[in-house]
Amino acid sequence: MLKSKKAEVIASVEADLEGTTALIVTDYRGLSVAQMRRVRNELRPLDATVRVTKNTLAKIAAEKAGHGELGELLAGPTAVAFCKGDPAAVAKRLSELARENRILKLKGALLDGRVLDEEGVKRLATLPPKEVLQAQVLGTLVAPLAGIVSLLAAAPREFVVVLDQIIQKKQAEAA
Repeated sequence: MLKSKKAEVIASVEADLEGTTALIVTDYRGLSVAQMRRVRNELRPLDATVRVTKNTLAKIAAEKAGHGELGELLAGPTAVAFCKGDPAAVAKRLSELARENRILKLKGALLDGRVLDEEGVKRLATLPPKEVLQAQVLGTLVAPLAGIVSLLAAAPREFVVVLDQIIQKKQAEAA
């Protein structure tokens, strides 16, 4: 490969690294071109792209982008999924594809500067989607506030009930 071509590949991978929330590294050895195309097509709607690049060039790009820890995952034939969206959804889909074809292997991931091993990626794949997690956090925050509102509303509500009972009692006595 020409030196200028290598520089282009390094710059391209570096740009991809800077625009991602997470990277998931897989071993694609044994996948046919059609199977690899399917992997790419399955991840595209999840805002993720898959690249196969020489490990040495990917390591250089990772170092330049400040992700030197990625180098430990780049051994052997590797395809890297660059996640721009929800990394849990991408990990889940890659895990499903690996289970379906039994050829694709999950190697690890880089998430928020932390390197995850294969088990870490599988745990990431079991997380609910981002929207569900946000709803759970919001529900946890709102529950105590709803309890306080209910407690504060209880006193006036009870006062109205007692007042209504007094009125009914007076009307019954008057009749």
